[in-house]
Amino acid sequence: MRFGLQKMTLLDFPGKIACTVFTSGCTFRCPFCHNGSLVRAGAEDGAMTSEELLAFLRKRSGVLEGVCLTGGEPLMHRELFAFLKEVRALGYPVKLDTNGSFPDRLKEMMETGLVSYVAMDIKNTPEKYAVTAGFSGGGLLESVRTSVDLLLKSGMEYEFRTTVVKGFHEVKDFAAIGAWIKGCKRYFLQKFVDSGDVLGDASRMGALSDNEMHQCLEAVRPYVPGAELRGVE
Repeated sequence: MRFGLQKMTLLDFPGKIACTVFTSGCTFRCPFCHNGSLVRAGAEDGAMTSEELLAFLRKRSGVLEGVCLTGGEPLMHRELFAFLKEVRALGYPVKLDTNGSFPDRLKEMMETGLVSYVAMDIKNTPEKYAVTAGFSGGGLLESVRTSVDLLLKSGMEYEFRTTVVKGFHEVKDFAAIGAWIKGCKRYFLQKFVDSGDVLGDASRMGALSDNEMHQCLEAVRPYVPGAELRGVE
């Protein structure tokens, strides 16, 4: 297995100086995905092996305070379990970004202590999930529901987050999402930003205004009082 690497981030792991490790491939095909090349591709030129990445982490011991694992969808790769055991043996806590499509693997990682923080995407209301996430059939949605329930009932640190995209989301959707994840610890609404590497036609997507983002937030807050905005003044 091969990885991409951002050597340092102050934003991706709450409260920690971390690096961000990227895996390729995904179960979803969200048109607004900002890592389109990772979703489409297998191993990329210049990517690191697990041995190279572990060597980097050993050298950065005492400087870095955590490792963020993102994608793509990291849980596609069963071999991650062995890799994360070595990361944890080096003393690094791990934050996992996931779309929730592998609840059994997510549960195993949580129960074995391989991850200490989970950030899970909530793509949209259940009724609009398939078109937003770019899949057909109900199996993936049921997996997402299971992962949501797993995190809601867990005692670990986690957050839910939604990238809000014009053409996919309306203010009223966020009341339905709020009712679905009611009682969650943290929920963030992120403003869409065109990375230049989206999967779909960027000309058909856009960001909501700051005022519209605040309206979405107010629709959520009766259910998740501590919900917050990201990327909005």
